[in-house]
Amino acid sequence: MKIEKIMSEDSLQQEEDHFSKNAETPLRENAFEISNVEKISIIQKHVDAILNTLGMDLSDDSLKGTPLRVAKMFVNEIFGGLDPKNKPKASTFDNSYKYGEMLVEKNITLYSTCEHHLLPIVGKAHVAYISNGTVVGLSKMNRIVDYYSKRPQVQERLTLQIVQELQQVLNTPNVACVIDAKHLCVNSRGIRDIASSTVTSEFGGIFKKENKKREFLDYLKLDTEF
Repeated sequence: MKIEKIMSEDSLQQEEDHFSKNAETPLRENAFEISNVEKISIIQKHVDAILNTLGMDLSDDSLKGTPLRVAKMFVNEIFGGLDPKNKPKASTFDNSYKYGEMLVEKNITLYSTCEHHLLPIVGKAHVAYISNGTVVGLSKMNRIVDYYSKRPQVQERLTLQIVQELQQVLNTPNVACVIDAKHLCVNSRGIRDIASSTVTSEFGGIFKKENKKREFLDYLKLDTEF
């Protein structure tokens, strides 16, 4: 029995060592050599050119401010998660009350942008962890989801990034995340399937065990409407 336990722990460690190292957002090395003000100016000119190419009259009162609005939105809002200066500081605390079960933060509102068509991804993220002696403020889990969502994304990478960030913050592999989201590149163009959504998951550490995975998924079924 002891040998089986050691083999099981070794196996779990091998799985953690095999954890994907390719979850980073593809950025050029010189991505932050110019300021946000410069980026806004450059993007504004490109949006102006796109709208002009489409035949829009940018002298119209409704349109003349659009290139600048879009540029500011890209840099300061929907792609603000590209800038490491915006990364939330996740303060941790000792688990002084010795809470040993999983903590689940469910139904975290998620807004992201598909990097293939630059159309919205809208959904919910559900995150859980089991403390190894450290806990993090609840709102920080939401902020981590928001930070990694605010960049051109694919949902699989986003799921991994959330888990890996919390694993690092909490110094434990015992983190899990499930995301259920609608992609407007599917819903509003192409096949135009408005009913479908995409579900991704990542289970780290003890969450790879079937009983813990099932417990987490069962929590997500609880009716928490107030």
